[in-house]
Parts: sequence; structure tokens; C-alpha cells
Amino acid sequence: MAIQRGSSSTWTKSSHSTGNGACVEVRSPVETGISVRDSKVVEGPVLAFPAASWNAFVSEVSRGAAELA
Repeated sequence: MAIQRGSSSTWTKSSHSTGNGACVEVRSPVETGISVRDSKVVEGPVLAFPAASWNAFVSEVSRGAAELA
């Protein structure tokens, strides 16, 4: 997923997502934070993270440091 600068009220899903439904969507309603939701349950709960925490998480996953089930 490309990193976008600035704020956006639009939910975005990775272009690498497949049709299996195991996807999350992200948006950045403010420049200092990220919101994450399940793409299958768009009216469900939304997780909110400070931008620095989200960037650290994405960096670790990109480096393969985190094992995801």
C-alpha cells in the first residue's frame, strides 16, 4: 500500500487485496492519525492509531519482523 501524505476521509484498500475477503481498509481523517476497519464489516468498529504507531507497525511488517497468522 502506497503511503499517502496528508489527511483523507476516503477509505483505501491495498491493490494487492484479493477476493478472499481477508482485507482491512485504512484512512487518515487527520494528518496525525490512521483509522483501520474490516473491509467486510464497514459499519463495524474502527481502530484508531497515532500516525507514528501505524508507521512503526507497517515498517516492522514490511521488514518481516512480525509474524501474522
